[in-house]
Amino acid sequence: MVSKILFGNSRIERAAHLRNDAKDQATMLIKESTRFMALWRGNVLVTKTPEIAWLTREEAKKAGPRGDPLFLGIEDGQPRYSIEISDWGEAKNSDRSFEPSEVVHPALPGSVFRDIRSLMHTLPDADLGDAGTAKSLLHWHNSHRYCGFCGSKTTLTHAGWHRLCQKCNRMGFPHIEPVVIMLVTCANQTLLGRSHGWPAGMFSLLAGFMEPGETIAEAVRREVMEETGINIGKVKVLDDQPWPFPGSLMIGCHAEALSQSINLDPVELESALWVSRERVLETLDGADPDFWPARTGSIARNLLDRWLENSI
Repeated sequence: MVSKILFGNSRIERAAHLRNDAKDQATMLIKESTRFMALWRGNVLVTKTPEIAWLTREEAKKAGPRGDPLFLGIEDGQPRYSIEISDWGEAKNSDRSFEPSEVVHPALPGSVFRDIRSLMHTLPDADLGDAGTAKSLLHWHNSHRYCGFCGSKTTLTHAGWHRLCQKCNRMGFPHIEPVVIMLVTCANQTLLGRSHGWPAGMFSLLAGFMEPGETIAEAVRREVMEETGINIGKVKVLDDQPWPFPGSLMIGCHAEALSQSINLDPVELESALWVSRERVLETLDGADPDFWPARTGSIARNLLDRWLENSI
């Protein structure tokens, strides 16, 4: 069965027409029915169920938010925002390179902050999409606090969907990084690679960022050639996936290989190999403990499933 692509669904209507209406925004922010999604170090606050732990205005205030709320849109007629929670107590001294699987905020008992990746198969699809949107939007704000043209500070506008430079008056918009991810096939085999630092045995499809001036097909051919030295012929776009780690759009493609000899770039990849349909099936069935499949819910897994079912 073809696996579902996650992060592409959402429950919240974005209501872009309300973003630049200062009067409406001021009114919505003080409504009793308005709710806030809390993020801390990119982790989302969820209930034990789990579901998004939507906070009231008073609960959000007690949690110690920093910066302005970001308007996500409207759900069931009611406003929805995201907020970033500042570090607190012991969190101020913890190692930012590693967070426990669950972190409890002292002002938010009954809910926990969790990494979104750990919620991919337990959080409802729509909640996952909304959390991914909030995470990507927050990352963009935190990484664009200064103007890329003059270096001056920027300020949040349009309820969180623009940033404005206070000196040169340039407007910035949320940054999305397009990435091509390729199901490269030749007869009964597909090309898989592993990046440096991945868990032992983990392989997935080749992928890479698009460059200025490239078409999708050109990016596919360049990336495969750079990483493995394999020539690519026909390229077909199959699907896409927003990937909030931190803010990419994965463009899933099928690429037909014109050669099979691998000339690996050791800087780009640790290894690459051709794998038969039979071995991929064994991997997905868990029969090969030394060979990990692509993560369920990712576009890589979806493309592999479609290839196995001859539906590409």
